[in-house]
Amino acid sequence: MAAHKARKRFGQHFLTDESIPAAIVRAVSPSLDDNIVEIGPGLSALTAPLLEQVKHLTVVEIDRDLAYRLRHQYSPTRLTVIEADALTVDFNQFDQGVRIVGNLPYNISSPLLFHLMDAADKVKDQHFMLQKEVIDRMVARPGEADYGRLSVMLQARYKMYALMDVPPECFTPPPKVMSAVVRMIPLGEERPKPKDEALFARIVAQAFMQRRKMLRGSLKEWGIDWQGLGIPETARAEELSVGDFIKIADFCID
Repeated sequence: MAAHKARKRFGQHFLTDESIPAAIVRAVSPSLDDNIVEIGPGLSALTAPLLEQVKHLTVVEIDRDLAYRLRHQYSPTRLTVIEADALTVDFNQFDQGVRIVGNLPYNISSPLLFHLMDAADKVKDQHFMLQKEVIDRMVARPGEADYGRLSVMLQARYKMYALMDVPPECFTPPPKVMSAVVRMIPLGEERPKPKDEALFARIVAQAFMQRRKMLRGSLKEWGIDWQGLGIPETARAEELSVGDFIKIADFCID
């Protein structure tokens, strides 16, 4: 087949350093019968080593030329190709314990991470290549410069680990940013949960909209009893833990 030219509209950057997919597969440590879904298989840099470890793999690919290539490269008994935008795929369709991996398009990484939260109850774990800047925000702790809305929303649902950095020269074309790999493990049913998920999300977003503003100002519309919650009204969003935000959201509906 003719060489595939990376398409900017899909945010395509293809891994060419074979040591990186090998390291990702070692991190995933798949078993033969694992139910794995790969997002953005591209030119099979990760697909091929995964298929050496599992009986069957499902991939989600938006690019019709790459989807065509994948269908002709691998037997349908080994590879199922879902030709679609990952943002439109219902990941709840997969069996319990599904493992999701991928080199995610950086231009849709945050929306896709939020989309995948809808299926977190089905997922065993997720391993993604992302822009390092995004992963730094995902794993940041309260008080750190990178701590923000993304940190709180994802840490309320997952335990996350930054695994490795990946420099631009490992890709073709090379992105203008450093990349990294993250492991995401959904928290169990026993995790602290807000009574109203939508309200929790709204309060977190509002608090970080002006992250340097004191909470008494940024969340004043809810008339919060800061003293009763044990949270200083002069605190700022970046100082609060996930548990603090859950307490605030639950107060607002009581």
